[in-house]
Amino acid sequence: MDYKASGVDIDAGNEVVRRIRGLARRTATPGVLSELGSFGGLFHLGAVPRRDPVLVSSADGVGTKLRLAFMTGVHSTIGVDLVNHCVNDILVQGAEPLFFLDYLASGRLEADVAVQIVEGLSRACRENGCALLGGETAEMPGFYADGEYDVAGFIVGVVERERLIDGRAVAAGDALIGVASSGLHTNGYSLARRIVFDTLRLGVRDYVAALGTTVGDALLTPHRSYLSLIHPLLDRRTIKAMAHITGGGITDNLPRVLRPGTEAIVRPGSWDTPPVFEWLQSSGDVPHEDMLRTFNMGIGLILVVGAADADAMVAALRGAGESSARIIGEVIAGAEPRVRYLPA
Repeated sequence: MDYKASGVDIDAGNEVVRRIRGLARRTATPGVLSELGSFGGLFHLGAVPRRDPVLVSSADGVGTKLRLAFMTGVHSTIGVDLVNHCVNDILVQGAEPLFFLDYLASGRLEADVAVQIVEGLSRACRENGCALLGGETAEMPGFYADGEYDVAGFIVGVVERERLIDGRAVAAGDALIGVASSGLHTNGYSLARRIVFDTLRLGVRDYVAALGTTVGDALLTPHRSYLSLIHPLLDRRTIKAMAHITGGGITDNLPRVLRPGTEAIVRPGSWDTPPVFEWLQSSGDVPHEDMLRTFNMGIGLILVVGAADADAMVAALRGAGESSARIIGEVIAGAEPRVRYLPA
């Protein structure tokens, strides 16, 4: 018996590395000093000189949205989800991405699937100006079912210390500006799948008139990156805090950037809720408070700015093509950071 007979094909792994090396090379930036396949990725910080740089890092996964990829056979958007989620997580602190690494684990390595995933990673890294510096592919027979895998991403970015956005300036009276999501992004899929596949008993290729598309296309819509929209606006120095609306919805994510002694008033009726959320809520008879704590409900990013700067920021966002940008609430004095929902 040999290693291949036990379920691990080293030659197949090497073939995957060979096929994805070019995808990683396409993302190279001036700071990259190593090729894919090295023990460690090398990045020269001097290529992006800063006076007082702060490195900002984050790690995340795609969650049970992966199940949609397994069901549809579409794996090219998963990498986009992963990169954009991580980019947004460091953007909210003012950082621009430098490099990204991934970890892909499966029971049996399927080269074509792995290449699709990395193609998505590469595409998103190029769009965000981020180098795909390295990663790891693990074949773990008996641990994952055939046709299934898990993937995680790790990002490092940089921001000048004096331009770090940390929420310390947030105060009562500040305005909350909402920016639209592209759909569910990468959160709430356990509930969405139960509604769609267990309650409604739909398939991924079934067409839903209320959505104007198939179940698979609606639920696989990639997580949006806000870097190209927000980064040019950071020079205004008027953004006090930003919240990336991920797992926990607005309810749990917005308080993360509020100061003690403040709370947020959010008015859900102040923005148009995308049809996919209304369809899920009505189909699953989900209480509205659960929807707000499970899904982003159409708001993927919230900016906190002073009341005097709010109209100018909305105008700047709309001038950049973000027609959905609008004031959705405000910060008030309160006992502890939390969100209260009031009618618009």
